[in-house]
Amino acid sequence: MTVHKTGVVVLDCAEPEPLARFYAELLDATAGPASGDGELILVTCRTGVVLGVRRDPDHLPPSWPPPEDSQQAHLRILVAADSLDEAEREAVALGARPVAAEEDGTRPDSRTTLRRYTDPAGHPFILAAVREDLTQRSSSA
Repeated sequence: MTVHKTGVVVLDCAEPEPLARFYAELLDATAGPASGDGELILVTCRTGVVLGVRRDPDHLPPSWPPPEDSQQAHLRILVAADSLDEAEREAVALGARPVAAEEDGTRPDSRTTLRRYTDPAGHPFILAAVREDLTQRSSSA
C-alpha cells in the first residue's frame, strides 16, 4: 500500500500573514492555518493548487535575477493571454514589484507572454500568458 502524500511549495518570510493575504488576493484563493502545523499558512486555490507561507524571522529576500543568471525556483502563475495586462495591474496594486528583464537573448515577444515580479517579501514569480480558457479549469476543480 502506498502512503498518501501531498507536496506543498513553501515560501519563507519574516511576516507570513501579509504574504499569505497577497497570494490569496492575487490568486482569488483562501488562506488559513495548516491543520497540525501552527507555523504554516496555506493558500488554497479553487483549482486545487496549494501554496504554503511560513515565518522565518531571519529571512533574507532572494536575489532575482541573480548575477550569475542561474535559474532559481519561482512561482509561475498562468493567466489567459487576453488578461495579462489586467493581471499585471492587479499584482502591482497588491504590492508586487516588477523585475526588469535583462537582454538575455529571449524571444523579442517575451514581454507579451511573460511578466517578471517579486512578491512583497522578495520571492520571484512570473505571470505567464496561456492560450487555454482558465475559467473552465477553475470551475471544474
